[in-house]
Amino acid sequence: MISPLEQRRMFALVTALLLASTAAQVPIAAGRAAQGTQPDRWLHVRVDNQEAKGELVRINLPLSFAEKVLPTIKHDKLRNGKITVDQANGVDLRALLEAVRTTKDGEFITVQGTTGDVRVAKQGGYLLVHARENKDGSKKRVEVRVPLTVVDALLSAGNNELDLVAGLRALGSQGDTELVTVKDEKSTVRIWLDSRSTSD
Repeated sequence: MISPLEQRRMFALVTALLLASTAAQVPIAAGRAAQGTQPDRWLHVRVDNQEAKGELVRINLPLSFAEKVLPTIKHDKLRNGKITVDQANGVDLRALLEAVRTTKDGEFITVQGTTGDVRVAKQGGYLLVHARENKDGSKKRVEVRVPLTVVDALLSAGNNELDLVAGLRALGSQGDTELVTVKDEKSTVRIWLDSRSTSD
């Protein structure tokens, strides 16, 4: 069973990739606006915390704005819209994504343990990750749904890099879609993509 710390790290990585992948839509969005064919895409993040006096967090980020910002960020392994990836805990993330991209649909990992369940699958053009924790009465659930076109785009960079700008372009071409949902008895986190400028 993946430990809660590893689950949080996995969630943080996926969230960072998706948020950072929010960045390459300006030329596409400008062309769409001129043609009147499709509005700009928006990435939404919503966090509802039932503790902390019902604290709410709302992020509504137009992909066109993110595309301008991402290449300007130079922090740690993120440079020019690309992120350098190293092997983490002996796992080559780039090789793993490439293997997922090129294999047939199926369920790759199923773990049913006393503290929770994890499922990783490829289905209908999406990479799916579902994790559920049932330890000590916890009802924590994580669901990640990444379009494989985004995986392809991320892999278009060099050997040790993921191209986040290309990933964003691919993400922007998707229809309305849920990307990440995390729920437990105290809070809910939701990340999704649509053409609305608000999350309510």
